Parts: sequence; C-alpha cells; structure tokens
Amino acid sequence: MKISFRLILAAVFLVVLAIPAALAQSDTDLQAAVQKALSAGRFKDVQVAVQGKIATLTGTVDVLDTKLNAEKKAEHVKGVDGIRNQIQVAGPAISDAELQDKLVKAISYDRVGYGTTAFNSISVAVQNGVVTLGGYAYGPTDAASAASVVAYTKGVKDMIDEITVNPPSPMDDRIRLATYRAVYGFPSLNRYAIDPAKPIRIQVSSGHVALYGTVDSQADKNTAGLRANSVPGVFSVDNQLVVASAPAEK
Repeated sequence: MKISFRLILAAVFLVVLAIPAALAQSDTDLQAAVQKALSAGRFKDVQVAVQGKIATLTGTVDVLDTKLNAEKKAEHVKGVDGIRNQIQVAGPAISDAELQDKLVKAISYDRVGYGTTAFNSISVAVQNGVVTLGGYAYGPTDAASAASVVAYTKGVKDMIDEITVNPPSPMDDRIRLATYRAVYGFPSLNRYAIDPAKPIRIQVSSGHVALYGTVDSQADKNTAGLRANSVPGVFSVDNQLVVASAPAEK
C-alpha cells in the first residue's frame, strides 16, 4: 500500500505540534510530583514551579536544614533535571556576634564522648547570618556533624562549608594519640582535660602538628608546644594557641 507524501507531512506536522503540549504536561506532572515530595508539615510554606524540567523552590522555612532537605527531596523526583533553591530562611533575628558565640560553643561540645573532640579544630565565622565553617576535622563524620549543628540552628540564613577533612593515616593517628597524652598528661596542663570540650585542639597532617584553642597563660602555651615537639615522629609544631589573658592587638 502506497502512502502519499502529503499524508507523511501531515503526520510529521501533528507530531511537532504535540511536542510543546507534551512538554507542558510533563512540567505539570513534575511540579505535582515535587510538591507531593514536599508534603510534610515543615515544607508547608514552600512553593514549587517547574519549567523545562527545572524545579524552582521558593517560600520560607524556619531553619537552614529544612531548605537543604527540600532541595534533596526535589532532586530525587524522577524526571527533574535541576533545582533552583530560592527558599528563604526566616527564623529569629539574631546578631552575627551572638550567633557566632552560640555556634562556637555548640560545635566545641558536639563530638564529646566520641573520642575525637581534641582532634577537631573547626572555625566559625558569621556575616549577615551566613555561616562559614573552616579549619580541620578528624574525619568526614565530624565534619558532617559540625555542618548539621549549623543547619539546625535558628538564625542561620545560609552556610559555606570549607572544613578540611584530614585523610586517614595510621601514622597520624599514632601521633595524635601520643601528642594528646604528652600535652594533656603533663602536670601543669592536665587541668584542661577536665573540660569535655578539650580547649587545646590537636591537628595532625602528615606528621606536622598544629595546636589550636585557648589557654590561661603564655607558660601553658609554651609548655604545650614543647610537649608536642617531644613526641617521636613529629616533623614540626605550629603553636597557634591563644592566651586568654593576652591584650588584644590594636
């Protein structure tokens, strides 16, 4: 049976006309699917729009974790090619200084009981509610835990995670433990071990040791540095300890 050229053109024309409608329907279906994925109560003020299979999330949430979680849930919806997360974090108004103090304390005590507290030296900076995490973490679990503390804290608008995770190293692990014993086990320094947050933080990378935190006197700072230097296998010690009683630099 012969099919005329005109019939073929007509069929092609109908298919072309149907493409935009199919795409529009697809975006509508995706929008409904994403909205369903965000049906939990914590996402009640989140709106979804989908165009060209790109989902745009808007609205407000109470904490940063909810914003990040909304994006993860939307990403897992089959057919969504990308996410524009424009959700605003509302929450209470809190000054940067107050928020920083609160986060520093929370992160300092975050891993108490897991045996890695003294080996995390994570820094916190806050500007206009945006928190930047830096410094070093003993492992990925410790880094993720610090980020989680920030994400669940009310008043945090956004987060930049720049924590460096120390790579696994049996040699560094040995040096960490030996340095811990050398520093915290010394008579004039063992009072610092009473604080679960461990004020003297020990960071080790390829045999190089750095000390962070705050001590009561210059003598304690010097002693901690000398004790760390005495550990076999240590190549260098960068003593960054801050003396609490030292006058602020002008």
